[in-house]
Amino acid sequence: MEFFNDVYDSPIGYLALKATTTHLTELKFVEKKGKVFHRNKITDETILQLNLYFNNELKQFSLPIQPTGSDFRIKVWSVLEKIQFGELKSYKDVAKELGSIKSVRAVGLANGDNPIVIIIPCHRVIGSNNSIVGYGGGIWRKRWLIDHENAGMQQTLFDSVNYL
Repeated sequence: MEFFNDVYDSPIGYLALKATTTHLTELKFVEKKGKVFHRNKITDETILQLNLYFNNELKQFSLPIQPTGSDFRIKVWSVLEKIQFGELKSYKDVAKELGSIKSVRAVGLANGDNPIVIIIPCHRVIGSNNSIVGYGGGIWRKRWLIDHENAGMQQTLFDSVNYL
């Protein structure tokens, strides 16, 4: 299988993209931009939609994605995909949607291993006490993304979020 890649210079750091001919398979924060890129229509469309998102012109991505993980993690990421721009849910809420309140920690681990950040909006998942906890890209990025989406809303939905 042939893979394509690019790096996007976002307001919160570099994002490395990896895609097949038909799907985006990875979007992760990286420290360095790198030098060799092998682009295709999926990487180009991802960058276009990321530009729109960061300019507050896009609230819902429409990219073909294909994350790789266990059946449980795929189910968690599927629930995360349904969290709308400007909406926050707790890890407990996600576990309830999966039908297993006892899987809160497993939900947190799956959230932390999300292979397609921002597109699968794991940054919209917060602690049950409304605190911003856990984010693979760093808490400061999670806070930035929540604030960014709050600024893109016509009303403030995040007044109760605790910035620890």
